[in-house]
Amino acid sequence: MSFRAQFELHDWNEVKQSIYSKTSADVETALHVSKRTLEDFKALISPAASRYLEPMARLSRELTQKRFGKTIQMYIPLYLSNECTNICTYCGFSLDNKVRRRTLNADEILKEVEVIKSLGYEHVLLVTGEANQTVHVDYFKKALDLIRPHFAQVSMEVQPLNQDEYEQLIPLGLHSVLIYQETYHQEDYRKHHPKGKKSNFNYRLETPDRLGRAGIYKMGLGVLIGLEDWRTDSFFTALHLNYLERTYWQTRYSLSFPRLRPFSGGLEPKVEMTDKELVQLICAYRIMNEEVEISLSTRESEKFRNHCIQLGVTSISAGSKTNPGGYAVEPDSLEQFEISDERSPAQIAEMIRMGGYEPVWKDWDNVFV
Repeated sequence: MSFRAQFELHDWNEVKQSIYSKTSADVETALHVSKRTLEDFKALISPAASRYLEPMARLSRELTQKRFGKTIQMYIPLYLSNECTNICTYCGFSLDNKVRRRTLNADEILKEVEVIKSLGYEHVLLVTGEANQTVHVDYFKKALDLIRPHFAQVSMEVQPLNQDEYEQLIPLGLHSVLIYQETYHQEDYRKHHPKGKKSNFNYRLETPDRLGRAGIYKMGLGVLIGLEDWRTDSFFTALHLNYLERTYWQTRYSLSFPRLRPFSGGLEPKVEMTDKELVQLICAYRIMNEEVEISLSTRESEKFRNHCIQLGVTSISAGSKTNPGGYAVEPDSLEQFEISDERSPAQIAEMIRMGGYEPVWKDWDNVFV
């Protein structure tokens, strides 16, 4: 059964009610069983689990260290373009924002690469808006040709592509693709994406399947926390991850937890998520899945990131710029969203070491693929 078929079997409101009806007994069962189900995950993200943060944090830390050791992988985003043909209510690159657009050319890309390399990075995440007439597959091919020789690992967070397009990019060094559903609530998805190719909910929903069939090494999942009830959206993310791991078992997976941050349009979150609730969610995912990688970006505060590296996080960004040319070419161009943790990569690496962990600049697993 396809994921879309599985997804359509679940009613949003029924799932939400099921999560909010979980009890302390359900949480205790989820913490102590040897093999956990999605019902256990519901318990771990439920309001009832808020009283169990300490045992959840201990178990999450133990499971993370057992699988990943005491290491934190470092990565940095490289924004190639802010051109976009979509209207998205939460994004600074949205078509209806009247800002100057730019897409980096080859010389500008190499200038950005030079600065990023000087910071010590071996893992770069390429990011663009969604503008098929400008940042299309041929553009990505040229960008990969320029960038791949300088890094051990190249990931992308761009518009969803067709399977054959991913198959063209993977041999050029594309290691990972991040594709966030934003929200699994179909009505709210339509509300936040009124124009552009991104308004096609099902095409985006089926992107991980196209990636899996194309043979991608790793894919990242997530939702934009704040658009809808975070607990329900997180269940559907877990449902999606569970399906993908069983169907494309040779692919590795990562999760991210971007909380809605300010941008030039000023959209306020529909649902607020506290720091304690984000800790709960991170621990719940780790307890549910020992293998999944968990990433935390500079959207989060210094204090929060300092704390969370010991709770289940396995990768972290630092020194991030969320605008094209932000490192060298045009530092003052429009950002996609505001960052919170503005420390340098060296400062983040030192923070990681002070916490008893080791910053890792290269994904050695990729060497053996």
